[in-house]
Amino acid sequence: MSELQITVAVAACGRPTSLARCLQALASGSAHPWETIVVDQAPSHQSRQIVERCGIAGARYLEQPQLGVSASRNLALTAARGETVAVIDDDCAPDPGWLTAVSAAFARAPTPAAVTGPVLPLGVQPPGTFAISLRTGERAVDYGGRTLPWIAGTGGNFAARRELLRRLAGWDERLGPGSPGRAAEDSDLMYRIMRDGGVVRYEPGAAVRHEWQTRDRRLATRYSYAYGTGALCGLHLRRRDGFALRILAAYAKDHLMALAGAVRRRDRGAGVEHRRALAGLLPGLLYGLRAGALPVGAHPSIAMYTNAG
Repeated sequence: MSELQITVAVAACGRPTSLARCLQALASGSAHPWETIVVDQAPSHQSRQIVERCGIAGARYLEQPQLGVSASRNLALTAARGETVAVIDDDCAPDPGWLTAVSAAFARAPTPAAVTGPVLPLGVQPPGTFAISLRTGERAVDYGGRTLPWIAGTGGNFAARRELLRRLAGWDERLGPGSPGRAAEDSDLMYRIMRDGGVVRYEPGAAVRHEWQTRDRRLATRYSYAYGTGALCGLHLRRRDGFALRILAAYAKDHLMALAGAVRRRDRGAGVEHRRALAGLLPGLLYGLRAGALPVGAHPSIAMYTNAG
């Protein structure tokens, strides 16, 4: 049993085979969740049965008709009874020591507000596939203050205290896969946690494994990640947060430098990827500026987010 009362929230979207693998890995861990909530945005009888038969005590299956990973995680946050909420996606599988490492990271002083960890490839690489969303750091690091948020970790391997997440109004539903903002809901939440004075601890022992993806999927995420980052910056600029300009500039600089390197190496594939990223940044920024100007209530979570300050 985990030392903390950890609710594991699994965001699912009509992938029963992947969901079964994720839950099997969770059930095989050295520590078990205090509670497990699967929120499925493409619900099916097959997926419901997988949850009911997964062998994890306290596992629940919730249907979420509203699209968007942020909406999925907010529903889990609303339903969660554990003192800590750890999130993972259905196309990932946690390592056996995942929850043990998460619990140990929260127990180590100074107490962090949130814990992230490595995201590594899942299994042997199938031909013609690529890794995405990886985090491979092997050293524990605490992040806080005005830090570029993607440095602190990624949303597919994230845990935080339930009451903190509720106080900060959870995930912004204007951002993330399935929303108009396309991505960056995780960077936004980690940024708000750090801006609030909290520490995000990257714990190298708390690893999850992510499915390999096709080349088309990898290219699509290059654009969507950049679009989401631009949207994040637009939303925070509307709140007169000048650090959003530094986030925007840093993201653009990273991809411009990588593009220049790809050109020098005559690496056409890498060049296409970084051009896709740069192409998504400005449209995302414009979306964020527009969305941030809409009245409270125009999006599902704006009222809560605005009240969070």
